[in-house]
Amino acid sequence: MENLHPFAENYSYKTRTRVCGLLVQDNKLLLARHKAAFGEGVFWMPPGGGLEYGEKVKDCLRREFLEETGLHVEPVRFLYLNEFLKPPLHALELFFEVRLISGQLALGTDPEHNAESQLLEEVKFLTTKELYQIKPQETHPILHNLVNLDDLFIPKHSFLD
Repeated sequence: MENLHPFAENYSYKTRTRVCGLLVQDNKLLLARHKAAFGEGVFWMPPGGGLEYGEKVKDCLRREFLEETGLHVEPVRFLYLNEFLKPPLHALELFFEVRLISGQLALGTDPEHNAESQLLEEVKFLTTKELYQIKPQETHPILHNLVNLDDLFIPKHSFLD
């Protein structure tokens, strides 16, 4: 197994529930770039994060978006469940389409980490062409093989295989 980034240890060897949002504007998808959990490099994924005990799913989505991007969003519809499994990371991810309510895009923080141990490095809107410029191992699996951004909104992802 590749070397696990020490800042990712809190997410390892347990199953997490993550709530993630897909925000598209001007044919660009909002993504967050994190330090890679394994070895060197980065990992691009839609904004989102861990559901806390007692927190409603929609509240988690709003909170995570605000923490990571500075944007206030509203969930539009539930899209699909995705199982992310790359040991020692395991997450059940709930993906929602979201719409922008207000705010200015800005790099946020992960409040569970101090300033020196942030995993979040950048937030940015990207086109599918720009996504294809990124190595597949540096992008979330739901971003692989997209023909256009509309493909993200088709509930075709499965955790049953």
